Amino acid sequence: MILIAVTMAVVALDQYTKMIIHTTFDLNESVRVISGFFNFTYVRNTGAAFGIFGNAHETFRQVFFLSIPPIAIFIIVTFLYGLPETEKIEIYALSIISGGAMGNYIDRLRFGYVIDFLDFHIQHKYTWPAFNVADSAIVIGVAVLTLLMFRKKPVPKEQSAT
Repeated sequence: MILIAVTMAVVALDQYTKMIIHTTFDLNESVRVISGFFNFTYVRNTGAAFGIFGNAHETFRQVFFLSIPPIAIFIIVTFLYGLPETEKIEIYALSIISGGAMGNYIDRLRFGYVIDFLDFHIQHKYTWPAFNVADSAIVIGVAVLTLLMFRKKPVPKEQSAT
């Protein structure tokens, strides 16, 4: 139930914010939020995170980007079934990753690209590629899982009597 609830909440927030940007901004329009640091800028990303594969052949992009999210969600669900219910943080982290994957997948199905709009920079000299709520959810979920992985102590193997 956590997977479904969290995934749907992330998808709803992601799609709602993208709808606002898509319907109220012109392509590449930018609105300053924090001078010299943060704008809302409407961009269309035909590639993966940070535009990776954006210039790849269209057939490759379509096959790749339409097949990876269902595979990722299948893997997440498989991991979730193997987790005990006491592992709440892992369950939430995997669920927000699932929501992020679904949010961007919906864009690809609807438009053939992902709507990005969160634009961070330092005085326009150092810029981070624009991203969205779904991307944020994926990064946060992966970061939490990574931190948990480093915090867990390795389980010593029992030495077999020979």
